[in-house]
Amino acid sequence: MVIGIDHIGVAVNELDEAISLYRDVLGLNLEGVHVEADQKVKMAFFSAGGETRIELMEPTDSESPVAKFIERHGEGIHHIALRVGNIEGVLEKLKEKDLKLIDEKPRNSVGETKIAFIHPKSTKRVLFELCEKP
Repeated sequence: MVIGIDHIGVAVNELDEAISLYRDVLGLNLEGVHVEADQKVKMAFFSAGGETRIELMEPTDSESPVAKFIERHGEGIHHIALRVGNIEGVLEKLKEKDLKLIDEKPRNSVGETKIAFIHPKSTKRVLFELCEKP
């Protein structure tokens, strides 16, 4: 069902400041910056070798889910993204196991990646994102 960890999402207030820390101080490789208008977030992806990445997320609107997360919890780890091979099949299996889903069907994200979120009420307060790469 799960191939591996795709990335760890980190909510930040100031993306440029966080990019400087992760790239210039920690030495991680900045892969790119993207805006997801429908999710109201600006993202930067970093690699540190291997396949797992770090995603920094800055809200672009005070009503975005990331802005609300920062308001409640402050900056920090927001979610863990699990790479899967058949996201539709995984969602069906999770529904059969009575897990609460934020997304019943996958949506498109950066680079034609399909994503869906599992509600943290079903996973001991951890927000999991499922990712299927093209």
